[in-house]
Amino acid sequence: MTGEVRNYLVVLGDYREQLVRSLVYAGIATVACIALAYPLAYAIAFKAGRWRNLMLVAVIAPFFTSFLIRTLSWQLILGDQAWIADGLRWLQVLDADGRLLSTPFAVVTGLTYNFLPFMVLPLYASLEKVDPRLMEAGADLYASPFTTFRKVTLPLSLPGLVAGTLLTFIPAAGDYINAELLGNPSTQMIGNVIQNLFEGGSYPEAAALSVTLMLLITAMVLVYIRRAGTEELV
Repeated sequence: MTGEVRNYLVVLGDYREQLVRSLVYAGIATVACIALAYPLAYAIAFKAGRWRNLMLVAVIAPFFTSFLIRTLSWQLILGDQAWIADGLRWLQVLDADGRLLSTPFAVVTGLTYNFLPFMVLPLYASLEKVDPRLMEAGADLYASPFTTFRKVTLPLSLPGLVAGTLLTFIPAAGDYINAELLGNPSTQMIGNVIQNLFEGGSYPEAAALSVTLMLLITAMVLVYIRRAGTEELV
């Protein structure tokens, strides 16, 4: 067995837990981004009126601040003495010794916040192209608002949804800053492992793990795109 193949077997055996954790965290964050971004993109596209440009600027504004600074701010927001933690303790959602920081919740929250604009903007671009007369036609044909959304709006916005999902999931799966600053050793993601291996001089293992992550994400993306029926995005 060659050394290159052995490196792949070693990293798959030793870091399988972190690899799976990264995909799970990225998946949860992507679903959370969809839940938050779709109503916002819909409101900007169809309801914002003269406030549309201002709302778009508000979506883009976080990019004017460093990714690192934005993540560090969540240490204050989710800190043990912050008002969110105090409020949850008052509501008895958290125990007296319970905390939000250094938990999987904090890591997923950071991922969701940092990558939310990558979901909003493609969705808005897709929804903005939808002709409102099509939704009016659905209402004229006695379709309920939910049916109109399911049969008209959602299919027409599918390219933006798929693009936003890819732009969110792919970088989130390889992220290491959120897990480093908002998590703990038990919430390490694969990006943290690659960083530690590289800093420790284990370049072959770090390279093997990076290639493994890239191939796995590529396979998932291809399957997702084909199942979504948007092969033209490939």
